[in-house]
Amino acid sequence: MIRFKTTSPEQTEKFGREYAGSLCSGDVIALTGDLGAGKTCLTRGIADGLGSDSNVSSPTFTIVNEYEGGRLMLFHFDTYRLSGPDDFLMSGLDEYFYRGGVCVIEWSDIIEELLPEGTVRMKITGDGNERLFECSGPENHLNYIEEAARKAGAEPEEQ
Repeated sequence: MIRFKTTSPEQTEKFGREYAGSLCSGDVIALTGDLGAGKTCLTRGIADGLGSDSNVSSPTFTIVNEYEGGRLMLFHFDTYRLSGPDDFLMSGLDEYFYRGGVCVIEWSDIIEELLPEGTVRMKITGDGNERLFECSGPENHLNYIEEAARKAGAEPEEQ
């Protein structure tokens, strides 16, 4: 697990931009955290880092937004309004995992059991300026996350 702190929304976005450079087709990033913790802010940075010039906003009422224009498609989910994994499956949303883009899923704990092997998990706590990230996943991703956090100027946290 990797832990680090960002101290502004801009730094959270910068981390997302830096991390996006390492993302590949089929990567899934599962985000958890309270309202206002920075999930959409991070996703905005990832979209920018992938080269999308789309205006990223929370997909709360549409469940998934698709962002084109970058080196990879970005599929941005908000599963907050789903009652559980069955809703996700019945809507066919699991098919996005195999469409060759990057999936970022807010409130991913609602569909935890459906997340594919190799999913990167990021728990974000805090709000306003200061956010603590706790990241787990495949070792290669943890290396990329650590490097991206360093480039963004994030502060490492002791385990």
